[in-house]
Amino acid sequence: MGSAGRASGGKHGKGVDRDGEGTGGDHEEKGGASKEGEVEHPDPEKDTTDCTPFAFKPLQLASLVDPKNVHLLTEMGGVEGLVRGLGTHRTKGLSGESLLLSRKDDHQSGAGDGAGQRHEREPKGGTVESDADTEKPPLSPPGDAPHDPDAAYTAALDVRHRVYGLNLIPTRTSKSLLTLMWLALKDKVLVLLTIAAVVSLSLGLFQDFGQKRPTYSCGNGQTCTQAPVDWVEGVAIMAAVFIVVVVGSLNDWQKEKQFKVLNEKKEDRTVKVMRAGVERVVNVKDVVVGDVALLEPGEVIPCDGVFLGGHNVRCDESGATGESDAIKKVSYEECVKIEDVGAHTDCFVVSGSKVLEGVGSYVVIAVGEKSFNGRIMMALRGDTDNTPLQIKLNHLAELIAKLGSAAGLILFSCLLIRFFVQLGTDNPHRTPNQKGLAFVQILIISVTLIVVAVPEGLPLAVTLALAFATKRMTAEKLLVRVLGSCETMANASVVCTDKTGTLTQNVMTVVAGSVGIHAKFVRRLEDNKARTNAGEETRVAAGAQSGKHPKDFSIDQSKLNSILSPSLRKLFNEAIAINSTAFEDTDPDTGTLEFVGSKTETALLSFAKELAWAGYAGVRTAAAERIVQMIPFSSERKAMGVVVKLPAGRGGRERGWRVYLKGASEILTKRCTRHVVVREDGAQSGAGEDEEVETQEIDALAKDNISRTIIFYANQTLRTIAICYRDFQSWPPRGMEFDSEKDVPYDELACDLTLISITGIEDPLREGVREAVANCQLAGVSVKMCTGDNVLTARSIALQCGIFTPGGIIMEGPVFRQLNDREKLEVVPRLQVLARSSPEDKKILVEKLKELGEIVGVTGDGTNDGPALKTAHVGFSMGIAGTEVAKEASDIILMDDNFASIVKAIMWGRCVNDAVRKFLQFQISVNITAVIVTFVTAVSSAQEQSVLSAVQLLWINIIMDTFAALALATDPASPALLNRKPESKTAPLFSVDMYKQIIGQSAYQTAFTLVFHFLGNDIFNYKPDPNNEAVQIKNTAMLNTLVFNAFVFANIFNSINCRRIDQKKNIFEGIARNYYFIAITLLEIVVQVVIVFVGGSAFQVTRINGRDWAISIALGVLSIPIGFLIRLIPNPPIERLLQQLHILKDPNVLPTERPDESGEWNSAINLVRDNLNTFSSVRGGRMRSSQFVIKSRSARLDKAGTNKLPTLMAMMPTLVASSLFPERAPQSGPLHDPAHIDPSRSSAALWEGKVQLHPDTPKEDPAYKKWGGSRSQEALP
Repeated sequence: MGSAGRASGGKHGKGVDRDGEGTGGDHEEKGGASKEGEVEHPDPEKDTTDCTPFAFKPLQLASLVDPKNVHLLTEMGGVEGLVRGLGTHRTKGLSGESLLLSRKDDHQSGAGDGAGQRHEREPKGGTVESDADTEKPPLSPPGDAPHDPDAAYTAALDVRHRVYGLNLIPTRTSKSLLTLMWLALKDKVLVLLTIAAVVSLSLGLFQDFGQKRPTYSCGNGQTCTQAPVDWVEGVAIMAAVFIVVVVGSLNDWQKEKQFKVLNEKKEDRTVKVMRAGVERVVNVKDVVVGDVALLEPGEVIPCDGVFLGGHNVRCDESGATGESDAIKKVSYEECVKIEDVGAHTDCFVVSGSKVLEGVGSYVVIAVGEKSFNGRIMMALRGDTDNTPLQIKLNHLAELIAKLGSAAGLILFSCLLIRFFVQLGTDNPHRTPNQKGLAFVQILIISVTLIVVAVPEGLPLAVTLALAFATKRMTAEKLLVRVLGSCETMANASVVCTDKTGTLTQNVMTVVAGSVGIHAKFVRRLEDNKARTNAGEETRVAAGAQSGKHPKDFSIDQSKLNSILSPSLRKLFNEAIAINSTAFEDTDPDTGTLEFVGSKTETALLSFAKELAWAGYAGVRTAAAERIVQMIPFSSERKAMGVVVKLPAGRGGRERGWRVYLKGASEILTKRCTRHVVVREDGAQSGAGEDEEVETQEIDALAKDNISRTIIFYANQTLRTIAICYRDFQSWPPRGMEFDSEKDVPYDELACDLTLISITGIEDPLREGVREAVANCQLAGVSVKMCTGDNVLTARSIALQCGIFTPGGIIMEGPVFRQLNDREKLEVVPRLQVLARSSPEDKKILVEKLKELGEIVGVTGDGTNDGPALKTAHVGFSMGIAGTEVAKEASDIILMDDNFASIVKAIMWGRCVNDAVRKFLQFQISVNITAVIVTFVTAVSSAQEQSVLSAVQLLWINIIMDTFAALALATDPASPALLNRKPESKTAPLFSVDMYKQIIGQSAYQTAFTLVFHFLGNDIFNYKPDPNNEAVQIKNTAMLNTLVFNAFVFANIFNSINCRRIDQKKNIFEGIARNYYFIAITLLEIVVQVVIVFVGGSAFQVTRINGRDWAISIALGVLSIPIGFLIRLIPNPPIERLLQQLHILKDPNVLPTERPDESGEWNSAINLVRDNLNTFSSVRGGRMRSSQFVIKSRSARLDKAGTNKLPTLMAMMPTLVASSLFPERAPQSGPLHDPAHIDPSRSSAALWEGKVQLHPDTPKEDPAYKKWGGSRSQEALP
């Protein structure tokens, strides 16, 4: 919802915030249907539901809350018309008749232990009261609504379910394991492999069992037959495909199951409702529209409603709207009476929000998928897109398939031509059967070449890398719901984060303040030195002389006890504990003790608890019987207080009475005439708890100190609260009289006060957020804050955590919304803070960033973050504080609710990407060598046979690649991965360093393989024996085994070389900590030795002697020094060569394509329009400079919709108003205008809906000229 937290219903609907567009929508066909992932306002006109016997359709009721609309409620006849139309009672709820008519009534009787006593208990025995004894509401329908009031009042729960639905979100059907396996099998590489496997198996079976096996003489006149092993290849490929599919689908299925279990716990809870005048506890799923539900502190509201009445109800809607301030709930009648309700008051209850304090009741108007929370949940459902790496790998698979098919076709053509030549010359002579077999052999070797070209281990490498990373990430408190999201996060270039609950703790906390006027305390002073004004240059109001407050000093908040006397600590603690209604309770979700109540009061109680002062409960209980007057908080006096009789002193001496007050500091401090004294050395009177506290009169210097302290904290957007007291000798005090309510008037009590403290309260940053943001920026990831909170608070938090940096822009959602598409594309790269933003604003921001080619991650914990979480490439939600909507929309859940975990996700994502690239570097080297060797040796062979048999290639390409994938995927993530910038979606999959290694290693492996194949007989002096073919076969087998063995060892050692994909030389860095890699490499060596010794005819190898083993291993080890030498080759020449060969794209070449401009205006018309706008901008002797922004109307977009460069922003000179009207020239401003008319420093500009640049932005910056010098200045005279 756009601004649900700020939207309020004024008189007759005035003041309702309309900024929130596209914030919620019905997902059903019956009305408000929206596109996948879109969240729209409910449109009652599209609702075709038959609402008989009720007066209102579901979407008509839902539109009351989204956006909050008092005017529409008035049109419905107010609350009376609403409850009439819903067939319910304002205080008694649903009628007894409707419950008796219901076919199921298995609700728990009574409210149970600890239930509120605000309503009549259910009669003993649990019987339902008949409506014969209850007063029915008036039965006249509101307006002309065609409904039967009697039927509505007695309608069974089933009827309400039919019209308005159940209070549950339809469970998204989880994909079965077979479905996940089918989806995994549709991978392009796996499809190609499956086809190749079927063809290979068919030909293998035909060759092995469909014909007579070839024979050869093996000496002594004996004849030997070749073993039928050609079918093994096809079976092995199928087994590899099966392993990939099973591993991937099981991983996805397990993650889905974990997420389902995570949500089931939160869905099972109960709520209190009034039915037939009795308070009942029902399951949240059994709540229906028309129920009168009860509100209690700490409750998470399960459905939308209209507030009926209660006492001091305030709700935290930050989880639903992002608004961190509490929203006060008043009845509809009060909303209509009050002329201006205010920004944080309304009569609507929003599902997903939390009750902070107070008790009350509301009538339910929307449940399940019709509620605000439910509509967002439904809109978030949809299939995820392919990740950038998946897209690149699919393109690579297509390219390899094409190249492999081309190589196979060329080989087939060459061999077929030679076959036809042999047929024509009849040399060698062949029988018809032999001719057929020769043709099949040509087909087999061609298909084998295609199989060799395809990187069989690639899908498994990706799956293993992701599975390993997700398992390790779970240990790091990162639950990965979407497997591909962790590799996407590797190259995230932007993270859009919510403020409340994500960067901050969503708990108001005392972060700074002063005790007396001199002791300035700061929470974590070492990190927040800017939060103290001790030693600040000042000017005494009376004397106008420069000087300092010499007695001011700073101290860390945790060390306050060291300077406070016991009596002052007791006074301070009592002023907090007694003058408060907040209390401590156990959180049902976490099981931890938390303060419940007003955020200000809970902050002060937490402050006292952190300092280990006496427990609030004991202090409050001890004073309970001595309280003589309560002064409740009111918006007029902006303060609250309590008058308590002081306990007797020594010897039973009466000590009098004391009033404790707390409230707005700018008001209460003006009523103070004295302040407590605190010295830096801690030396002061009042050493005992019962001693008098030392005080001092507030003089002109002290007043100036207090004023500047309040302004100093206010400029940091801290909520400042003054804590004061005053002692009286009698009650009522002398000269004061009781009013009609036996109370002393507030104005008489609240004077001549003594100031104890001024506290600055805010929602503080989470631990580690500042470092996490810095690490993100180090990794080249820009962080943008999107929040529904006000702009000044957003700026303060952004400055604290380092998000707001020079050149950055702060903008409000309504201003951002009014920009056209091109202006949005211009401002989005610089936009760092988007305040007062609706979910639609966040979603638009993410979409614009995606249009600019950014890879976007979004973090959030609230319902309002859902659409943006779903739209982004990667969505992060909070596991503890996150709403169900946020979790459903996210890809990764931060189980510890720590924004700092984003850095871990980036690290692990880059680790996954690197693992895949390491494997690609290894795999492509193997494949290039295998393809070249197979092609050359097959063409040169008279028998159309390759030096590497199909089974050997299978071992190299599938089994060994699987081991390599596992080994290279197990390198752990390290902080060093953050020392580089992210890559764009269009960045090539292979870097220059990878190309160098692939080409160099492939050339080396190809060279020694071909040399030993063609010259091996001469090198080793192998002579054929014309009388014994077995000798030649043995020599050839030994030579081929040597070649195969050397090739395998070269790849084993090349896998060590592939641990680095950059130019750094140390390939052994961290290898001792990676036990997986060491174990797998040793296993590969052992298996290779076993194959050579016992592989025999299956692998077409034979045992070799020690010399051949030494040669094989030496050739393999040489891969490491060759890799070292390749890294010494400089990259620029290789990069230029690759660009000339069009293997790499030249990044300096701009795109020449532009989209169709059929929808654009003619340029001449544009010029006329600009000129007319110039004249319309003239106002007397002044001009609005913002009208002179030259907007490019022809921004180049490529066909993919990616804006390569932002349009050039230029400024026409502004007419200087002060040259015509000197009296209008800007003057150096006082304290309230520290910006001195500088728009980059003006807080006023933010409140007026303008744009603000970071103060350190250079004035030559085009962004300053456009946004700083125009829009911000429109408000200036």
